[in-house]
Amino acid sequence: MSTRSISLTAATLTLTLGLAACGSSPESSAPATSGPADTPAAAAFPVTIKHTLGETTVAEQPQRVATVGWANHEVPLALGVTPVGMAKADYGDDDGDGVLPWVEEKLTELGATTPQLFDETDGIDFEAVANTQPDVILAAYSGLTKEDYATLSKIAPVVAYPDQAWGTSMNDMIRLNSQAIGKKAEGEQLVADLDRQISETAAKYPNLAGKSGMFAFLDPSDLSKVQFYNTRDPRAGLLQEAGLTVPAKVTEATQNETGFFSTVSAENTDAFSDVDVIVSYSADPAAALKSLQADPRWAKIPAVKSGAVALLKDNTPLAASGNPSPLNIPWGLDAYLKTVNDAVGKAT
Repeated sequence: MSTRSISLTAATLTLTLGLAACGSSPESSAPATSGPADTPAAAAFPVTIKHTLGETTVAEQPQRVATVGWANHEVPLALGVTPVGMAKADYGDDDGDGVLPWVEEKLTELGATTPQLFDETDGIDFEAVANTQPDVILAAYSGLTKEDYATLSKIAPVVAYPDQAWGTSMNDMIRLNSQAIGKKAEGEQLVADLDRQISETAAKYPNLAGKSGMFAFLDPSDLSKVQFYNTRDPRAGLLQEAGLTVPAKVTEATQNETGFFSTVSAENTDAFSDVDVIVSYSADPAAALKSLQADPRWAKIPAVKSGAVALLKDNTPLAASGNPSPLNIPWGLDAYLKTVNDAVGKAT
């Protein structure tokens, strides 16, 4: 199972953060920057970036950018830079080519071929990364271990996450990765543009404002526990940015626990008495909602009792877009928030 698989499922066996997509494409020969060495961007180097695994100095503006982990490749792509290698999509890939649809659209827009795809199903493929001969490796949103970081650092300078594994916000991912490729100002503008897009899209769904929302992981075969993403996780963060409030238990878990994922016994579902809407993944949304409502413990949660549960069809692009990234915000945020809004509207 890939590190991203662990992130998306929080060590469960059904989702990605053992899912694998097949297919690979030739390595792109496109340079990692769009100008000569004497551009203003090049003048910003050397640059040193601090992260939880140490400090990384990038001596010169990278010409070949590789990325590992989830969505890191979307930062250079959004800024007009085609990586030479990136992680293969192991969740939400609709056509089995290892590339999510919003990334495919951006590559087409840039007139670029698909970069070399790294299969991270069983961990980082260090040999494949090395074969792309990168000048920098972007991993600001990832679950790199110290050992992973040390091995990758023998290949090229590595930008790791700022605090917790899989706990980097989309905006922090953009800021760290853009700085490493000499596009700090462009990264800040991208952050501002995406914040505006989120705000404008959320305004189309005023019924969400003030509602208490929780992004959970549901396993209908085991309803003995309530598993949810706390606000260190971008999924929960996106709901908050869209105007939903954070349930008290989610806030408590964020403050008192480490990591991005929390678990509470279903015997204590009273702790979720303020949850108005739940977002989650499901292979069979209709059956999953029936199971939740039939369980006397889960049925105590207002969102479950009322039917305000937005179940994203598992392993689809829409489900993957619940984890915000630079390219999926313009691609799928409207459809995603509409799904959440529809769930609120169906509350009985």
